[in-house]
Amino acid sequence: MRKKNKNIVLQNVAVTDYAAEGKALAKLDGKVIFIAGAVPGDVADIVLTKNKKDWAEGRVLKINEYSTSRVEPFCDHFGVCGGCKWQMLPYEKQLQYKQQEAEQNLIRIGKVNDAVFLPIAGADDTVHYRNKLEFTFSNKRYLLPGEIQDLPSGSDGDVPTEKVSIPLGADGALGFHAPRIFDKIIDIQECFLMDDVNNSIRNTIRDFAKEHGFSFYDIRQHTGWLRNIIIRYCSTGELMVNICLNHDEEKDRILLFDHLLKEVPSITTLLYTINPKWNDSIYDLTPQTYFGKGYVVEKLGEYEFIISPKSFFQTNTKQAEKLYSITRDFAGLTGNEVVYDLYCGTGSIGIFVSKMAKKIIGVEVIEDAIEDAKKNAALNNIEHALFFAGDVIKICNDDFFATHGKPDVVITDPPRVGMHEKLVIKLLEMEAPRIVYVSCNTATQARDILLLSEKYRVEKIQPVDMFPHTHHIESVALLTLK
Repeated sequence: MRKKNKNIVLQNVAVTDYAAEGKALAKLDGKVIFIAGAVPGDVADIVLTKNKKDWAEGRVLKINEYSTSRVEPFCDHFGVCGGCKWQMLPYEKQLQYKQQEAEQNLIRIGKVNDAVFLPIAGADDTVHYRNKLEFTFSNKRYLLPGEIQDLPSGSDGDVPTEKVSIPLGADGALGFHAPRIFDKIIDIQECFLMDDVNNSIRNTIRDFAKEHGFSFYDIRQHTGWLRNIIIRYCSTGELMVNICLNHDEEKDRILLFDHLLKEVPSITTLLYTINPKWNDSIYDLTPQTYFGKGYVVEKLGEYEFIISPKSFFQTNTKQAEKLYSITRDFAGLTGNEVVYDLYCGTGSIGIFVSKMAKKIIGVEVIEDAIEDAKKNAALNNIEHALFFAGDVIKICNDDFFATHGKPDVVITDPPRVGMHEKLVIKLLEMEAPRIVYVSCNTATQARDILLLSEKYRVEKIQPVDMFPHTHHIESVALLTLK
């Protein structure tokens, strides 16, 4: 049996810089230490969680001297909830570190040395910026440090079920998962990620459920009734709520839903999804409409988009407009170009740039997304946009090019893992004059850019901050054929 390593504690460590992915950096005796929970300028006691020859990872135990860069976090749940981890940093500093990380990744990984790095496009709204939030019910509430002092010896915030018994619905929680703990939920009273309507919806449902003894889900036992709430609040004012249930209890459901609609009259669409599975995903389930039209309409620029309960859509509408505007500018469209929109999802980027293109060809592997893309094109009276479901590598062959034309511009917006290597090879075969690469992970973007450098040079790059108070970064890069 392998012995457990004893934790190493380092005292009075001077934090000097920002590294990446929300971690700060310190150097001690030639070793680089990546630290969670600190900011440059802090002097702190650190416990190491990983310890290698040349580097280590650790987390803050105690801050002995606070950085002058720190500001007071605005949310009561800061430090417990896993979101908005950078509230203690001024927004200007957040943008500085995101710009730094984007440039370092593209230079170090992508070998991009002669491109123009444009300044990051920051957000005008740093709170209430999300249009979608998801909250989870649990009969096991994550206990805060101030609540555990009277618990049995050895207990902590992650209290084992056998030590603390919480009756279903009596002291349950509705909020976010506790970081790295799958079966306990932080009871969120106020969340600043969305307009205050999210608090009204969440607190109304929680209070009514407890008052009437409705059971909250137990993820270990797969028991309980209430599972999740998904809220979508659009800039158009349309508000969609989808309540996920472990099984149907028609009488209780009607009682709860009618109460919610009375207390939050701004809801335009209320749905419910029966999810008898062990996991929370609803992609293979069918939401049922209780009230309203069953979808909402969002606007990006002059274009409207239908968002159904299972649709993917950018979760920061205002910053999505900036992101797509930068993409359109980088594409350099004159009205004569055939634009291929790869990983097109529900067609939002292709439709947004369509006014300046001769033809839009969207390709996406998810069939439901392509159906939404076709509806969105029709909604906006766009007749020169065609959308295809399937693998780009298989679809984009010589016969396809002969029918629809080879691309003058390729726009690609892959998931965080980046593009599949076979797609990179396909892009090198296509030889489109311009590629606009939209990314939510600058490390994988840099990796793919290095592979494309066989035939392409990077002209310019601009990071975009879609998620203030987090370490996430979007980035748009323009590549031109050598």
